[in-house]
Amino acid sequence: MTIEKTKQTAAELQDMQDDAIKQLDPTEPDPSGAPDPEPEQELEVPRDPAATLVRLWSVSVGEHWRFVVVLACIVCYTFAHIAAPAYSAHVIDLLWGNIQEAFARGEAFTIGWDTGGRELLIFVGIWTVAWVFYTIQNFTMASFAERLNLKLRRLIAEKLNRLPLKYYDAHKPGDIMSRATNDLDKVSEVLQRGLLSMLIAIGSVIGASIMMVRLNVVLALVFFAFAAASVVMTRFVAKKTLVLAAEQQRAVGVLTGHVEEAYSGRIVIKAFNQEHESSKRIHEATQRLADTMRKTDFVTNVVAPMVRCLVRFAQVVLALLGTGFLMRGQLTVGTLQAFFQYVNTAAEPLTQFSLTMNQLQSALAAVERVFGILDEPEIEPDPAEPAEVARPVRGRIAFEHVRFGYDPERPLMKDVSFVAEPGQKVAIVGATGAGKTTLINLLMRFYEIDGGRITLDGVDTHAMTRADLRRNFGMVLQDAWLREGTIAENIAYGCDGATRDEVVQAAKTAQVDFFVRTMPRGYETELANDAENISQGQRQLLTIARVLLANPAILILDEATSSVDTRTEKAIVTAMERLTQGRTSFVIAHRLSTIVDSDLILVMDHGTIIEQGTHDELLAAGGAYASLYNSQFA
Repeated sequence: MTIEKTKQTAAELQDMQDDAIKQLDPTEPDPSGAPDPEPEQELEVPRDPAATLVRLWSVSVGEHWRFVVVLACIVCYTFAHIAAPAYSAHVIDLLWGNIQEAFARGEAFTIGWDTGGRELLIFVGIWTVAWVFYTIQNFTMASFAERLNLKLRRLIAEKLNRLPLKYYDAHKPGDIMSRATNDLDKVSEVLQRGLLSMLIAIGSVIGASIMMVRLNVVLALVFFAFAAASVVMTRFVAKKTLVLAAEQQRAVGVLTGHVEEAYSGRIVIKAFNQEHESSKRIHEATQRLADTMRKTDFVTNVVAPMVRCLVRFAQVVLALLGTGFLMRGQLTVGTLQAFFQYVNTAAEPLTQFSLTMNQLQSALAAVERVFGILDEPEIEPDPAEPAEVARPVRGRIAFEHVRFGYDPERPLMKDVSFVAEPGQKVAIVGATGAGKTTLINLLMRFYEIDGGRITLDGVDTHAMTRADLRRNFGMVLQDAWLREGTIAENIAYGCDGATRDEVVQAAKTAQVDFFVRTMPRGYETELANDAENISQGQRQLLTIARVLLANPAILILDEATSSVDTRTEKAIVTAMERLTQGRTSFVIAHRLSTIVDSDLILVMDHGTIIEQGTHDELLAAGGAYASLYNSQFA
């Protein structure tokens, strides 16, 4: 391939990508003033923890009894867990006394029902009860967390269907997906592990502290001094961990963005020989993530050994002091070992308490982000008594003094009026950002107009339900979107109940049947991973077949033949001519040669229709359309 042809191919690929980006982003930001994406959240810290907890509790209505059961089980488990060491002191002292008596009599000691067997059985029973309540609380908490998670997922799913298109324009897809998946997974995990562990830890620490004071006040005070030092140390490290974790999350987001960009744009990257630059960016982002993770892991992992070392030192001091009390007869062997059991019961929760609080903070911040979606303004609800268009739909579209702006203070359309008569082919032309796609978005009610009205067969579209309005339209976009599934399922996507014969007939009309039959499984060929097992042109042919099968009253074609060869384009144009007969159609076109036969041509500039008429009328006028047309064929 020659250098000139390579450059030409690369330029075409770049144009294709630019057009696809514009199609995916119908806001056309420069002229329209569409909202900018929101900034990323900096730290995993909730703004209003109390209000978030109250709202989360209200959302979990119907599942409150499960949480009450968890709390009751925690109380019972804690009671058994704290009672076991105390009872073990009694058992050990009893066995120790019986052993000494047996040795004094010169007899071998054996455990019988009256010489410790009964007490050992009770001791095992106490731990069995603790295990039963521990198991119940874990299963019940998991059920509570997952049911709450499911309810939040349903609320988000319903909310996303009620959000206006401008919300998606202003938010990154990855951010929305993260809130609907990662944030909820984090909430569920923290509820099942973090919150449950914290509640158990609180009960254990309180119960163990009370028992230590009852057993020996001096030893208890020594332990409390070491415990306070460990809590201060852990709290200090936890604050550092919180900041580093936020930095790590941002680094992960940057790396993920670079990788996704490199994967989705790999053809353009190769065409422009930017592999080295792309790889460099990914490696730099990876290195930043590695450096951040190294710091985070060090700070996170250093605290546990430090605190445990402090606890072990405290145990040594307590052992020395306890031995002194034991030798002076102020403590028994059973009491001393029970005290050490309480030390272990209280020490570990205190070590993890601050880190668990960080997890809970992070979870509350995630819940706030989820509630942020649920609090977004919704689209205007459909009217209670919607108007209906008489059947069959004729397809007369009228824009009457329509006003619209993405920003109320920066209107894009100030006074747009035109009429598309039934069966007419209406072409919409203009420079990039002129408002062509915006016009279609208003027609489909993806956005609501600020003034004037749009009618379908004389009925105000604002008085109709969105579903009833949109079922009259079929769209073929430049960006060919196909779902994961078979080719037949994709063709029948907009026509429930379509038979295989109808699918095949639509495929033949769209010139897609031939290439489908060359596939290994024909119409049962699976399309996955953005349908990358077929070409872009073939994808577009499938979307055309999908609209042909749906047989709508009104067509919207956005550069529908931009990704096919000239021969296929001619065949598709012929099929489209047959399809558009008797139907109103709107065609967004950059190549003016494809719309010279249009019944009405709308020339747009900065959101306003500056010229309208037929091809011959606009050429004769010598205005913007004539200049644009002549520039393409000069």
